[in-house]
Amino acid sequence: MPKITPEEIHELIEAALPFAVDTGMTVEEIGAGTCRVRLPYKPVFARPGGTVAGPLLMGLADFAIYVALLSKIGRVEMAVTTNLTCNFLRRPKPADVIGVARLLKLGKRLAYGEVSLFTAGEEGEGPVAHVTATYSIPPEG
Repeated sequence: MPKITPEEIHELIEAALPFAVDTGMTVEEIGAGTCRVRLPYKPVFARPGGTVAGPLLMGLADFAIYVALLSKIGRVEMAVTTNLTCNFLRRPKPADVIGVARLLKLGKRLAYGEVSLFTAGEEGEGPVAHVTATYSIPPEG
């Protein structure tokens, strides 16, 4: 059972994550240590070659791992990324991007997770990118 509701995530996004609001990132599903997020395609996200720009893919992945982490620890806004590694596997088409995240390890002060990014409607063709990230969790109190 997640420790944060979809409504609480939406409130947090509105209050503390303006980049997610500006880009249109949304949380489609949330589980205990997992989530599915979406970046709706906009023509301004395109780069030469007709693909979605890499920084947007990395931003969506970071957002997804943050949501997956909060699903386990609750609303801890000051949990921050300490490392993010992105492997681009194939060119994403100019379409919505789906991120499927899961936590792999959750400790007292660090969390480690992964995200697979897919072009919407092509999940069966494999990910366009695979991202791992480490988050620092602030001490309580």
